[in-house]
Amino acid sequence: MNIDDLKETWNKENLETTPEISTNQRKSLNLPLGKMRKNMRIEFWSTIGIFVFAFGLMAVSPAPFKFNFYINLLVISMMFVTAFFFSKFFKLYKEMGNPSLNTYDGLKDLLHQLELNKQYYLSFYIAFVPFLVCEMIIVLEFIPRPIPLTNIQIACISIGSLVVGIFTLYYFGKWWFKIFYGKYIDKIKALVDDLKK
Repeated sequence: MNIDDLKETWNKENLETTPEISTNQRKSLNLPLGKMRKNMRIEFWSTIGIFVFAFGLMAVSPAPFKFNFYINLLVISMMFVTAFFFSKFFKLYKEMGNPSLNTYDGLKDLLHQLELNKQYYLSFYIAFVPFLVCEMIIVLEFIPRPIPLTNIQIACISIGSLVVGIFTLYYFGKWWFKIFYGKYIDKIKALVDDLKK
């Protein structure tokens, strides 16, 4: 076998492993990507709105200083956690507009990024469980009651809120991801499967 035959074989193999996406396939890819990017923008701006609302509510709240101070610290901590996860989502958002998505390998890499961000997304919701428990503790400590709670009642409420919070936030996060992004990821997977054939 001479050098020219080797070059020709090498070029054929490269073309077979990274097929180009046709114009029709590109159009069918742009629709789910566009919807996902739109949902990411909606989620980002609504999260900003929630934080602005929370700070506004605390600013006009007639609650005691310590209660407001602790809740504001909690909300600021939530903001830092949210900023970390949104920085990951923003990288994916930019990746979705990448022109290298016109090859099979580019699409496979995007699917990998989407699966990774699904895990980030679920982690984001579970990361709020400690905040939920802290809020419960603050409420238990500062809300006056005619009959004070016993230590056992406080422990049961705290542990119960932890267990319920973990499961609720995990399943809510899964459901929310499926509604906002899952169906579009399935369409991209179908396109990758078509290219594989």
